[in-house]
Amino acid sequence: MYHATAAKQRLLADAIAYFAEHGTTDVSLRTLATAIGTSHRMLIYHFGSKEGLLVEVVQAIEAGQRAAIDVLDDRRDAVSAAKAFWRRISDPSLAPFERLFFEVYGQALQGRPWATPLLDRVVDEWVGPATDGFRARGMSPAHAKTEARLAVAVVRGLLLDLLATGDRKAVNAAADRFYERYASLEQRHR
Repeated sequence: MYHATAAKQRLLADAIAYFAEHGTTDVSLRTLATAIGTSHRMLIYHFGSKEGLLVEVVQAIEAGQRAAIDVLDDRRDAVSAAKAFWRRISDPSLAPFERLFFEVYGQALQGRPWATPLLDRVVDEWVGPATDGFRARGMSPAHAKTEARLAVAVVRGLLLDLLATGDRKAVNAAADRFYERYASLEQRHR
């Protein structure tokens, strides 16, 4: 069983790299399989369908991005921690994966049945850890959850802005402005 899991993980990583470079529109499983050196039958075996593969692609991308939350070290002040997280998540090397995330997220928002389950978790899986971070800094549970939801929404909006405009200087300035407010929030809740 380990080999099947390892093989699936390799196929998933190869598919993510392919989709990040080429997007997902009009890509058949046969085309993808040829490009990543496997057969469409192996992709069906591991993922069930192209749609099943796309869901796992987005989940893997999101899990990788959530892993970046560990830069929100409790020993740092809130502003420094938030800015470190922004630098990590907005790194130019991640742009293809961000585009891929928003492409599939858009499919969910369009009501594609295979993608709509993402909407159940795509916010909450971020709000939970962010809420924990705000609570660790002394905020009440309710206030921490509100701040976490706001932070998730702002970061996603800033990422979309960055992808759409490419104006890193302006987007970073907006991110800095948003994160500067954490200093006053942290002082009020200590």
